[in-house]
Amino acid sequence: MFNAQTLWNERFGLFVKETSRYLRYIFNGHLVIVFLFLIGTAGFYYQEWIKTLDANFPAALLMSLLIAFALTYSPILTFLSEADKVFLLPLETKLEVYFKRGILLSLFLQSYVLLILLALVMPMYVKVTETSFRTFIPFLLILLVLKGFNLLIRWKVQYYIEKNTHKVDSIVRFFANAVLLYLLFDGANLIFIAILAIVLVLLFIYYQSQTKEKGLKWEYLIEQEEKRMGAFYRIANLFTDVPKLKDQVKRRKWLDGFLRGMAYGQDHTYSHIYTRTFFRSGDYFGLFLRLTVIGSLGLYFLTYGTGQIILALLFMYLTGFQLLPLWNHHQNKLWLDLYPLGEKVKEKAFTKLLSMILFIQTALFGMVILVKQDWITAALTILLGVLFTLFFVHFYSKKRRQA
Repeated sequence: MFNAQTLWNERFGLFVKETSRYLRYIFNGHLVIVFLFLIGTAGFYYQEWIKTLDANFPAALLMSLLIAFALTYSPILTFLSEADKVFLLPLETKLEVYFKRGILLSLFLQSYVLLILLALVMPMYVKVTETSFRTFIPFLLILLVLKGFNLLIRWKVQYYIEKNTHKVDSIVRFFANAVLLYLLFDGANLIFIAILAIVLVLLFIYYQSQTKEKGLKWEYLIEQEEKRMGAFYRIANLFTDVPKLKDQVKRRKWLDGFLRGMAYGQDHTYSHIYTRTFFRSGDYFGLFLRLTVIGSLGLYFLTYGTGQIILALLFMYLTGFQLLPLWNHHQNKLWLDLYPLGEKVKEKAFTKLLSMILFIQTALFGMVILVKQDWITAALTILLGVLFTLFFVHFYSKKRRQA
């Protein structure tokens, strides 16, 4: 006889086993030390920045927008797979306990994120409002209740197949959450806060009444679950090979201009393969953009010259390290073995592309520092960035590829 609780226990056990296997590689990697250093540095400058704030700083507005985003984004764990469209679809009416467990687990995991986020912004709030940290617990309890309602609403919205309904729901909930939190952090009358809370309750009641006759959208739920696990696998792939990682290809036609100047010929085969893979496959190009933007912002707001150089080199290391999986991106494609090309041609193409990416990032970091008219620091950053690139590409990455 089918038991939803037993199915949940099996799926949850497989999830824990799968994630813990890769988390062991992630937390044992030396990349964690770099992240801890970055977090420590950011924490130091954050504390120094807080000391400069006064009562006119819009702390309540900033907190409400930041936390409202975390409340609105409420993915729900289901652990569904492609085969469930066939085997579990007839049992949909018996899966209520199963999906309730998924909502509760999602609430527990996302509550931890809210806890960290609130702990991060509370020093700013206390400094600006000149209150105490005693409000932390009441704020946290209110956030947990709001997160619960957001998850319930999100679950009901997933019964709709129309994408516009999903977008409208996210926009409405974001503004409702943001206004409610602003009133809460700004010390408004409890009556106004209660009115906004009632809006969320009525929104849940509305969706619940509208979805009574609707069935689960299995394709959508499975797609969301695959995206969630795919994001985890992409992170794990930075530390070890992940066989279950599926390639995602994006056309990105606007980047074709960078490919037109590439030479054609037998010796340039792998140059085309790796360059197009960097631009279109996986999340390589997105990683490069995000790390470059974050690093540039950090360099702009950092005033200590030596710290700027160290920060630039750290972000270059993070970029280069996370692009190393590009080397093995096509290792399971047998048709590449048919090419009459040696390993040196492949290695030359990869090192050339990786060097070019890090050189571009070095130049961008140097330009950011130049904007602040710190010529000496900018020159040192570019010089050390070039030397770091040569060492990383020709020595460090080669050792990592051969390991």
